[in-house]
Amino acid sequence: MPGILLGDVLPNFEAETTIGKIKFHEFLGNSWGILFSHPRDFTPVCTTELARAAKLHDEFKKRDVKMIALSIDSVEDHRKWSEDIMSFNQDKTCCPVPFPIIADDKRELSVLLGMLDPDERDKDGMPLTARCVFVVGPDKRLKLSILYPATTGRNFDEILRVIDSLQLTATKKVATPVDWQVRYRLLHFFLMWARLWVWEKNSVK
Repeated sequence: MPGILLGDVLPNFEAETTIGKIKFHEFLGNSWGILFSHPRDFTPVCTTELARAAKLHDEFKKRDVKMIALSIDSVEDHRKWSEDIMSFNQDKTCCPVPFPIIADDKRELSVLLGMLDPDERDKDGMPLTARCVFVVGPDKRLKLSILYPATTGRNFDEILRVIDSLQLTATKKVATPVDWQVRYRLLHFFLMWARLWVWEKNSVK
């Protein structure tokens, strides 16, 4: 089945977007990136998702993460839909969504990256894109993938939390425990691992 695995280099695809044609690797530069797909423009769940993503844009930017979305609709539809997205955020400045949206109306990129949901189809019987999340490192390799069905909206606060963990563990030889937040000090790691080590040592006696 087409798709990519953790550690794979994402293809340097070309795509038409709301900011013009891009090449993916050049778009990312030396930054981290998040590529997230949605089933269809102008739908309620997708609108809430992209509105939330737009609201959190500055948080992603602080982490040097470039955002880019994708769906199977046209660039023209994306631009019209952007008004609905920003209106949902009660943005009265008429600013566009602060990240590009890829137009994959031929589904070529969705097939290449394994993004299609076999259970959700449009009126013509064609599969829609699932709610995929790909987090890409500066080396252009896949660091995280999360796949949601079209029927379930994502939690972008959790995605930020995971990115914090990925960026920390990329430079420190640590692992982040359950429900970890960036505000926790490294001391918490050492204390937790020390307790686990003692517990494991005692449990095998």
